[in-house]
Amino acid sequence: MKTTTRRALIAALSAGTLAASADAQRRPMTFLDVQHLKQAGGVALSPDGRWALYTLSTPDWKEARRSTDVWLVSTSEGVRSARQLTFTADKNETAPAWTPDGRFFVFSSNREAQGPNGGNQLFLMRPDGGEARRITDDRDGVGRFEISADGAWLVYAAGKANEQQLKARPLAALLAGDSAAAVEVTNHPAPITGWQLSRDGKRVFFTAADSLDKAEKARIEKKFTVAIRNYDVPLEHLWTVPLETRQPRRLTGGTEYGVASFSLSDDAAWVGFRGAPNDRYKRTVTEAGNHTDLYLVEVATGRIERLTTNAEIGESNLSFSPDGAWIAFAASNDFVYSRDQKIYLRATKAADGPWRKLGAGYDGGLGIGWWSRDARTIYFNEGVRVTNQVLALDIASDLVKPVVAESASVFATRDDTGPILITYADPSTPPSIFLARTEADLANRTAWVRLTDPNPQVAGFALGQASEYTWRSRDGKTVGGVLVKPAGYQPGRRYPLIVQIHGGPAGADVLGFNGGYGSQIYAGAGYAVLLPNYRGSTNYGERHRVETAGIGKYFDRGFDDIMTGVDQLVADGVAHPDSLGAMGWSAGGHYSNWILTHTDRFKAISSGAGTVNWVSMYAQSDVQRNRQWYMGGDLPYDNHEAYWRVSPLKYIKNAKTPTMIHVVDGDPRVPRPQSEELHMALKKLGVPTELFVYPGNTHGITEPRNQLTKAMVEFNWFEKWIRGKPAWLNWQEMLVTLPDSAPARPRLTP
Repeated sequence: MKTTTRRALIAALSAGTLAASADAQRRPMTFLDVQHLKQAGGVALSPDGRWALYTLSTPDWKEARRSTDVWLVSTSEGVRSARQLTFTADKNETAPAWTPDGRFFVFSSNREAQGPNGGNQLFLMRPDGGEARRITDDRDGVGRFEISADGAWLVYAAGKANEQQLKARPLAALLAGDSAAAVEVTNHPAPITGWQLSRDGKRVFFTAADSLDKAEKARIEKKFTVAIRNYDVPLEHLWTVPLETRQPRRLTGGTEYGVASFSLSDDAAWVGFRGAPNDRYKRTVTEAGNHTDLYLVEVATGRIERLTTNAEIGESNLSFSPDGAWIAFAASNDFVYSRDQKIYLRATKAADGPWRKLGAGYDGGLGIGWWSRDARTIYFNEGVRVTNQVLALDIASDLVKPVVAESASVFATRDDTGPILITYADPSTPPSIFLARTEADLANRTAWVRLTDPNPQVAGFALGQASEYTWRSRDGKTVGGVLVKPAGYQPGRRYPLIVQIHGGPAGADVLGFNGGYGSQIYAGAGYAVLLPNYRGSTNYGERHRVETAGIGKYFDRGFDDIMTGVDQLVADGVAHPDSLGAMGWSAGGHYSNWILTHTDRFKAISSGAGTVNWVSMYAQSDVQRNRQWYMGGDLPYDNHEAYWRVSPLKYIKNAKTPTMIHVVDGDPRVPRPQSEELHMALKKLGVPTELFVYPGNTHGITEPRNQLTKAMVEFNWFEKWIRGKPAWLNWQEMLVTLPDSAPARPRLTP
């Protein structure tokens, strides 16, 4: 054997031995590990582009809270140069912003909360170290803030959350150590609800109602806190105020509509806004998006042009090209409800002129992330199969082209200073922030600079391999999803399979980190996990997403997609046919309930926030338009049978699978009664069942302790019914071992 060959063989064997040793030292990931993950965000690039500030949020499991600090990193050296600037273990420093000269930055913090209502104040600090200095002292705290581009003013909202007005302080005086008194930018009769500084920093645009409902305010303060559905509140309108004169000027008014949101051209000569109709039933948070229309205001003259008249089609905010010559927005194709979004483009000054539709030849949705500097390209983020990517629309040719092609979840935004910030995650990388200098660098991964690595401990976890998995559904359609193999997977061995069904249903599972409902924890415990992107999901074209629409069709193809995916994994020798479990939340809960009543192949199910009765669900939920769309446009009062036909409750006597049910007490989207109906039916039928009701008024579980509880009890539910473990709930184990030991594994033995 040649010497070089022998050396190569020895090197390869040594490398293999080291890799095997490293693998042996890794441990499975746990549910408590998920709770310990840190989160990086709030990136602010310095004016010269050499430095980046960011925030790092660190969980404190024992105290059930998170604390956030500010960090600094070199944009050339990357993550190895990162250093912490603030140190307050039980407080939060957020929203760092550079002064225009780059010598200081301002941040918001509750480190010196004062007054009866506490709240955040603003602090000034040097990026090269030293103590932070408080520069505001507002009794009820400070909200969002901005620094004017010319460096003249620090503008911020102050006051109680529902009473805020705008104030400003001279920045030069603050930098010099002079605590100059704040000036009132607004003294409006009603609270400021939204505001934005013009890019040149000369004026503020804001929205506020014309009057304050004093009786409404007083009754809440006096603890008459009954919630009134669709309560009629004053319309909000748009104003502008120069920072020098502070003399406000009204831009919109009247009783036809209120301003829901707005956007500015770079030169502040134009404002685009979404107008919500003066109808209290159409101005709710969940309904407003379907009923607003776009308007354009010429600031100099006050002239308002109505751009759209789409009664039940929502549009994105209006977007202006960098030179202000063009306006664009995204909306459903041909303004038909629930079709994929396309972009509509027009010259800004072409009043009442025609719109050009862009992206009609692309089978997917388009959005407006940012414009190229020459206004020839629009960049946007979109899901593609089991990935999230950045794409580019060439305006002249009307062609959409991929910019990145990573087997990962990639989301990009362009900073005002020019570079692009990228949030990246893949099956072995938790969300981390990278920087690319230009759009051209997006396609070249080696040109990215990694700015954050918030969770280096992940390198010590034994993770299951995650990859795209495709199969043929019953009607011949190719369907895909993500397959996570057990950690230490051995070909030829069959494993128990958990099917984790995403919500939406207009969503998709992608190759991110620990996707689904803790897929890597299941993989570490020896399960294979399938995350199917069934019909109704995004990322596979419009037809794939809308095929579930129509009377009585909601579950038909999606159910077939899920079951044929299971069949394929059994045929491929990965899944054991007698060891199947299913779980999901929201639409994933809907499908879990349908599986429960349409097959007995699964040994256990965990259903979260799932619908069981579409007739009662229609009125109980806070959204109706999309549910009506799934039923071919019919109302339940017109076609009761159509709604009942897709209700799992109709088929409940088929249920045999032990089913755990989870719901948030005040869930507005899929209300608690849906879970109560299912739980009662299963009890009466003698099917093993448990119902967990979590506190709150949201569609998801927000409190960390309860998130962990849900994850642990449903894992042990599968362990009991799939693997035959005797018990599934041990509060003593959770109370004693989980909060104080790190990390704790799911219980694999009784």
